[in-house]
Amino acid sequence: MDELEERVRNRLYRMRDFAEELAAVRGRETSDDGTVTAEVDGNGALVDLRLSSGISRLTAEQFERVLVRTTTAAARSAFERRGVLVTAFNEEITA
Repeated sequence: MDELEERVRNRLYRMRDFAEELAAVRGRETSDDGTVTAEVDGNGALVDLRLSSGISRLTAEQFERVLVRTTTAAARSAFERRGVLVTAFNEEITA
């Protein structure tokens, strides 16, 4: 019985660690021209956006394209990291 309790306790601790790892996931990208830097969390929510003075040289359409492209790249990066964590956790938990 003690062994079973210990295994359950260890799994619980691992699940807590996993939740913390997921909460810490971030994706950060900067546009090629350096005008936009976006950071998103592991759910794809924007958590930081930095704009350089160079945006003043962009048209509204150019700014929109750069913003969308950069935030999308940041989200892709975060989702890839999240996927790696989930895969590793699933492999660990089923072993």
